[in-house]
Amino acid sequence: MTSMFFQKDIETMPREDIERLQLERLRHIVKYCMDNVPFYNKRLTDAGVCADKIKTLSDIQYIPYTTKADMRDTYPFGLFAVPMNKITRIHASSGTTGKPTVVGYTANDLDTWSDCMARLVTAVGANSDTIVQIAFGYGLFTGALGLHYGLEKIGAAVVPSSSGNTEKQIMLMQDFKTNALVSTPSYAQYIGEKAREMGVIDKLHLRLGLFGSEGCTPEMRSQIEHTLNIFVTDNYGMSELMGPGVSGECIERDGMHINEDHFYPEIIDPVSGQVLPRGSEGELVVTTLTKEGIPLLRYRTKDITQINYEKCRCGRTFARMAKPRGRSDDMLKIRGVNVFPSQIESVLMTFDQIAPHYQLVLTREDFSDRLEIKVELSDGSSDILDNFPALEQLHKDIRHGMKTVLGIDTKITIVGNKTLERFQGKAQRIVDLRNKK
Repeated sequence: MTSMFFQKDIETMPREDIERLQLERLRHIVKYCMDNVPFYNKRLTDAGVCADKIKTLSDIQYIPYTTKADMRDTYPFGLFAVPMNKITRIHASSGTTGKPTVVGYTANDLDTWSDCMARLVTAVGANSDTIVQIAFGYGLFTGALGLHYGLEKIGAAVVPSSSGNTEKQIMLMQDFKTNALVSTPSYAQYIGEKAREMGVIDKLHLRLGLFGSEGCTPEMRSQIEHTLNIFVTDNYGMSELMGPGVSGECIERDGMHINEDHFYPEIIDPVSGQVLPRGSEGELVVTTLTKEGIPLLRYRTKDITQINYEKCRCGRTFARMAKPRGRSDDMLKIRGVNVFPSQIESVLMTFDQIAPHYQLVLTREDFSDRLEIKVELSDGSSDILDNFPALEQLHKDIRHGMKTVLGIDTKITIVGNKTLERFQGKAQRIVDLRNKK
């Protein structure tokens, strides 16, 4: 594969030009929010901030943060900056924990979104010869349509198969000669397992995976590449900011390039809220620089990552964010120790006998939180269940690996192949029983 560009002049701008453009757009978006969003007018006025006071990019620190709670408090359209007759499309989060977060797009927003996605899919080798099957659910969720329009913009043929009905997905892959797949990493793994079970894995033409919506550790990526014989790439986004397309990997897979002409990233301490020096790991905060429908100033994503500002080997100069290590609100605190699911996954994927499916069960005993990790044997290792010494050794090795990485002892439960639930959308790995009687 060779590196390709969708908008090379933009994607390879010198750092000083990127920052000059960001400052210009930051000043514009602050004024735009003051003039068009009553919520921001009050918040910025109370903070004593206006566009004229933004002299350098570091002056962004004086702007108050925006949170998901702010979006829910202004539900449904309280943060919109344009009247509804200028809104072309509305998306929303799943709203599983209450009211969904609602976002609106103008025609210009949709065009920008398509450009951002077109850059990212081109960066990993998609082109007009790509036949891509989108196995994300279509609907209020931003993932499917975000990738759909970006891929169409580069001339790819899009198969909007949506999620579910896995056997039919595999049939379409064979019949249409699909060579790229859009899905969650966990669903891609399931498709691969199903295709092998059906005896048709060698009849698939897949070469590229464009995954998102859930985390994918390098270890999980290797498992999927082995199962489906494809080149796996990751992209990042969230509905509040735009959807997928905020950042994504290039063929070097050395971090995810942020579309910095449209998004200004910061890293902060998730507890104190203080901006951290470049290179630090912390919570990602993003300001949308060009959004018309629902601009967001310093949105706290809750994702824990770090940013590399060095030029990439692919030639792109946009900063690269590391794969998020987890979310600050997904972080588990077990007996005083911070645990991220991605740490657990990275350990499990080192064991050939273990399938890439697991479940984390949280319970509370004697006022102390306990973590049970349920792991599933791989297809070729089921006989271990009948070999007590081998099972005991595997159990011991996994437990030791977890204690080495996490710093705490955990309960390990090994179950048979195809025992744990499979997911066609975002995998739900955590079962919290701490408040159950």
